[in-house]
Amino acid sequence: MEPQNQNLKTTLLLSLGRFHISEDYGFLLPNPLKELPDHYKPWMEIVNKLPHLIESHQLRAHVNKMPLLNCHFLKSYREQRLAHLVLSFITMGYVWQEGETQPEQVLPRNLALPFVDVSRNLGLPPILVHSDLVLTNWTKRNPEGNLDTIISFPGGESLRGFVLVTVLVEKAAVPGIKALVQAVKAILQPSQDSLLQALQQLRLSIQDITRTLEQMHDYVDPDIFYAVIRIFLSGWKDNPAMPLGLIYEGVSKEPLKYSGGSAAQSSVLHAFDEFLGIRHSKESADFLHRMRDYMPPSHKAFIEEIQSAPSLRDYTLSSGNCQLLTAYNQCTEALAELRSYHITVVTKYLITAAVKAKVRRPSHLPGPPQALEERGTGGTAVLSFLKSVRDKTLESVLHLTG
Repeated sequence: MEPQNQNLKTTLLLSLGRFHISEDYGFLLPNPLKELPDHYKPWMEIVNKLPHLIESHQLRAHVNKMPLLNCHFLKSYREQRLAHLVLSFITMGYVWQEGETQPEQVLPRNLALPFVDVSRNLGLPPILVHSDLVLTNWTKRNPEGNLDTIISFPGGESLRGFVLVTVLVEKAAVPGIKALVQAVKAILQPSQDSLLQALQQLRLSIQDITRTLEQMHDYVDPDIFYAVIRIFLSGWKDNPAMPLGLIYEGVSKEPLKYSGGSAAQSSVLHAFDEFLGIRHSKESADFLHRMRDYMPPSHKAFIEEIQSAPSLRDYTLSSGNCQLLTAYNQCTEALAELRSYHITVVTKYLITAAVKAKVRRPSHLPGPPQALEERGTGGTAVLSFLKSVRDKTLESVLHLTG
């Protein structure tokens, strides 16, 4: 009886709402707030002028004069998410205002204490994460649904494009996330027709994500991304520019180390990988699992719930159903194609842009960061990592035996 009880438990618990996942927006926070309560006006005044304050080298001086504010007046979950977004942007600007050659080694207590406090409440680390930059940082400009960011760094339209194309990628994943839930329930019923339908929906969603990612080329200038934007997404773990980490004054006397922003902090591909049963190399898997600690805990719990569900691969193989096998393989191949396309994008925006930056430095741009030249802002050797996860995805294609 035990396995049946487990299956029943999975079926009952695997609803999106339980994991703070929206039926309409997936992992995106629905209708994020744009303003904090008046008590936090000093934060909002700084963050609303952030690009100017960084570019004019005045941010650190403004932050140093900021009052120490208590987080008790943040009542709702959405207020806490906006506070984390605000404080993470101010923190990245404060650390990297003067570029990678003069990073600030100490985060002052009037910034460090509330940032760590709100981070603990949310179960997030005190650094800019994907759930700040993307999931909480979007708004509809008008009833037609045109999007805008809430908070910005230097980088102008390219920064806006980078965030909003990523928002659209998360939105494109929504039918795929719903398909996971339908598929798990279909395996438990069992209903091969419902499972087949779910797999087809998952494939279409993955293909839509790839098409959406193509818009990066229309909205993001590679030179601006490489030389201006990238440093503000960089962390203080596995970063030669800050080998010791960052001291959070009033929190810890020892420096703390946190990874910078990374696409690996998006829950989407983690959920797809677990559902499809894709197993990555130990080095890649270690990094991916570490990135789950940079996600909202409820989203991490959803990934783990998918992981603990009955195996789709085993079910597909034991079913002997050629249609199911084909549908599974089409999902896996679509995911490998998405990862191949991501490699193309990263090559353009990181590798090729690095070469161009060495040849000519645009006079109006600061010097591009050298420390993470061949690495992603999350600290990985980016191309070898991306190729490894792509190749392991392809290796997961199933073959009928007998």
